[in-house]
Formats: sequence, C-alpha cells, structure tokens
Amino acid sequence: MTIRVAMKSLYTNKLRSFLAMLGVIIGVAAVISMLAIAAGAQKDVLARISSMGTNLLVVRPGNREQHGVASTNQQDLTVDDAKVVLVSVPAVDQLSPVVQGNAQLKYFDKNTNAQVIGAAVTYLPIRDYNVDKGRAFTEAEVNNMARVIVIGPTTATNLGVTSDNLDEDIKLKGMNFKLVGILKTKGDQGFFNPDDQVLMPYTTAMNVVFGLDHIREIDIQAKEGSDLIQVQADITTVLRKRHKIQPGHDDDFNVRNQADIIETASAFNRTFTYLLGAIASISLLVGGIGIMNIMLVTVTERTREIGIRKAIGAKDRDILRQFLIEALIMTGIGGLLGVAAGLGTASVIKSTTEFKTSVEWPGVVLALVFAVCVGVFFGYYPARRAAMLDPIESLYYE
Repeated sequence: MTIRVAMKSLYTNKLRSFLAMLGVIIGVAAVISMLAIAAGAQKDVLARISSMGTNLLVVRPGNREQHGVASTNQQDLTVDDAKVVLVSVPAVDQLSPVVQGNAQLKYFDKNTNAQVIGAAVTYLPIRDYNVDKGRAFTEAEVNNMARVIVIGPTTATNLGVTSDNLDEDIKLKGMNFKLVGILKTKGDQGFFNPDDQVLMPYTTAMNVVFGLDHIREIDIQAKEGSDLIQVQADITTVLRKRHKIQPGHDDDFNVRNQADIIETASAFNRTFTYLLGAIASISLLVGGIGIMNIMLVTVTERTREIGIRKAIGAKDRDILRQFLIEALIMTGIGGLLGVAAGLGTASVIKSTTEFKTSVEWPGVVLALVFAVCVGVFFGYYPARRAAMLDPIESLYYE
C-alpha cells in the first residue's frame, strides 16, 4: 500500500521526479565509466609488462650521490658481471647484457632516429620478441662483432624498408650495417616503443658504435617455477661479493623483478582508480542533494495531505516510511538508468577513443549500492520532517 502511494505521488509529478533522478543517473554513469577507464588502463599496463617477458629480472647500476644529490651516471656493470651471475646462480635460465643509445639511420633518401639496443642472442626470447621477416643475429656474429641489425616494424616503415630489402646495407652513424631481420609488432607501450628500435650484437654496440666498456643493464630470465624473490637475493649476493661491497654498505646496483614492476604499476593504478572514483562520486552526492531539495518541496506541498492521513490514523512511522520509499524509488530507478548510461558510455569511449575500458561488475554493484545509500541519507531528513508535522496545523495549512 505504502509503495503504491509513493509510486502514485512520483508519477503525478513525472518531470520533477525525473529531474531529481537526473543527478543520480549522471553520478552513477560517471562512477561506472570512470572505474571502467581505470580498470582498462590497469589491464593494459599489466599486459604491456607481461609482454616484456616472463620470469624477468633486471639488474641496473645504482645511483651515485654527489654532494647529497643522487646521480644516475654510475657505470659499474660489466659483461663479466653478467657471466658470473649466469654461472653462479642456478635458477637463472638465460640472460643478456644490454647496452643502449640512440642513432641516426639512413636508407637511400630516408632517415630516422631510433633507439639502438645492443644485446646477446638470448635477448629476444627473454623479452618475448619474435622475428617476422628474416632472422635474428647469431652467436657467431656476436663473437665477431658483426655489423648486423634487426629492426622494429615502425623503424622499417620510417626507412621505407620491407622484407625485399633484407641483406641490404643501412647506414647507422655513417657506418654500413646489414639488415638481417624485421621484428613482429608489439605495440607502443607509451614510455617505450618496442616497434621503433634497432637490435644488434652487444659487442658491436659497445666496441663499434658507442665505444663503451660498461653495460646499461643485465636482463635475466629465471627458470620456470623459480621464486623470483630468492633469485633476486642470490643475484644480489653474487654481485655484492664481486663488487667487494662491505657489510652495512649500500649496493651499487639495483635488482628489480617482474613482481616488483607489476606491484608498482598496480599501486599507481589503484591510486588512479580511487581518484577517478572519488571525483565521479561527487556527482552522486550532488544528485542526493537534488533529491533532498525536491523531497522538501514535496513535503511542503503535501502538508495538508499529511495532516489528513494523520487525522485518520496514520502513524509517524507510516509517513516516514512513505517518504523514504519515495526517495529510494527515485534513487533506485535513477541508479538503474545510470548503470545503463555508464555501460553505454564505457562502450562509446572504448570504440571512439584510444582508452581501453573494462567494466567490472563489482564496481557496478558498488555504484548502485552507493546510490541507494545516498537516497536513504538525503531522503531521511525530509521524511522525518514530514513525519513530525503536527496534524492540526497541517489540516489548516494552505
């Protein structure tokens, strides 16, 4: 009976009820679409990290402090460090020393600037690269400091190179390098585009191209099923001993495992999700204030009706229940319409922009429950005000 009376009241003032619900609709839609963007971003980041390789650990030089300021120019990782780690840590499956720099490439009248990676033959499987056309460089070419390169598909496009041009020379820093392979596309990863790079033997990069006696990092792939934390500890022990670091002194290198990288990315995405959710939730609160405003107007307009109901026996709790139900119906219907709008918005964003959205149903349920809670919170005061009206004064209200 109470629900029927509440529904009749809302239907009588259709436009006003819809406008009151509009704030809730927009709020719920905003929460769902923002959470979908955040969830999509998280999945995208984790997929990109996974595409970097599995069971991955990376050793890089540590920061050197000069006059209390951290510097990143410490150059204490060598190829011999990589060889010792490979021999001394049983859980290491394969590894690759890595050097890095930038260089200008030229092929006939086309040129481009690309990142140059010098690495061992194991670098490709460690980092999950696949050759699309041609081949990778060989161990013999690494040992002989051969001038051979494998390029990414974006680099190939920039140079106007196709599979027909394999085994032809490309100039890199004015030197001729034989093109032996083109990589399969992996997609731009934002901070780094693996499709726009040049791979060559690390011996060639160190001795011919850049003139280095140190390496930028050691990429390590642990054996399947290994405890990455333990492998990380073993690598640290080996390198501390090799670098003659005394107990109590800081490492002059950093060892990061894939779990650390994923946790860092996940922590950032959680913060991003909370921020977007909090901003979108403000819309719901504004919608709740709108509902309270409409309910207060409704109480004022129906003061005489409330007086008549009390005069014929309605109790305060009956009046309170009726107006609370009206608020809940508005937020409930508004919440459901908001869910539909939010799902539609997420779909439109995914299809028309570069953002990859992912709707997670716990977030949808949370938004709907929050909308109902907003209805109860902002509907209680008008409902209580209606319930506390004096029946005699209400009957004489004009």
